[in-house]
Amino acid sequence: MTSSTPPFGRALCAMVTPFTSTGALDPDGAARLAEHLVGHGCDGLVLSGTTGESPTTTDAEKSALITAVREAVGDRASVVAGVGTADTAHTAALARAAEQAGADGLLVATPYYSRPPQDAIEAHFREVADATDLPVVLYDIPARTGTRIEPDTMLRLAEHPRIVAVKDCSYDFLAAQKILARTDLAYYAGCDEHILALYAVGGAGYVSTVANVVPDHLRAVLDAFDAGDTARAAGLQQRATALIEAVMANGLPGTVTAKALLTALGLPAGPVRPPLRPAPPETTDGLRALHEALAAG
Repeated sequence: MTSSTPPFGRALCAMVTPFTSTGALDPDGAARLAEHLVGHGCDGLVLSGTTGESPTTTDAEKSALITAVREAVGDRASVVAGVGTADTAHTAALARAAEQAGADGLLVATPYYSRPPQDAIEAHFREVADATDLPVVLYDIPARTGTRIEPDTMLRLAEHPRIVAVKDCSYDFLAAQKILARTDLAYYAGCDEHILALYAVGGAGYVSTVANVVPDHLRAVLDAFDAGDTARAAGLQQRATALIEAVMANGLPGTVTAKALLTALGLPAGPVRPPLRPAPPETTDGLRALHEALAAG
């Protein structure tokens, strides 16, 4: 039952938040990176998510980031603002600030740490969705929040007129297909290894950390599938596996590895903020080698 037109485009990058060498927000760097990503195939940019280091940026920095990226990309790409926190009132306030700063949509994670039951999770999402006129992406990432959005909860939330999409990091492919079959929610793969698999069963596309460093390649997976060349789509997805694993599954957060590789490629990124620490040089060298191999075909 999924909509034929994804609400924020198909190829979305979970963009890093560039910082200066001293660790301050770098709005100019964010604008340059956003321009680069949109110029290389991204339909949308998701700001202040996990990859965007949202736990260590201030509310004012989150708004300034939206403003800088909005001004840089204009109407050429959607801008989705991460506003998820452990506090419903704070999340709603961030949602209103994101709307004022020019966001097109909201990414809202399940409240973390307190592990609320499903009825409380549902109430949280409804309150945030009612706080603005912006469409909402539910962010289901239980490995980080401690609590998933159960399928029955998702079905009820799909009835809300402003809850339109899901970023799926649940690693429950069966549940994703059940929701796809019974709702019009746009399902975006939040795990890069699932991009083609979820798209093939009716997903909307992806919200990708790895798209920071290979936006063209990941976009090509979707384009090949849409053109009916499923063998080429599968080949492109498979060729990206080594880099996906190195960025997302080498023991370091994707923020750390993505920023290390972006810096090596001469693109705006800057350092990570504590408690995260930079990638060691040997990790960066390995990432660059894999990137070069993928680019060379």
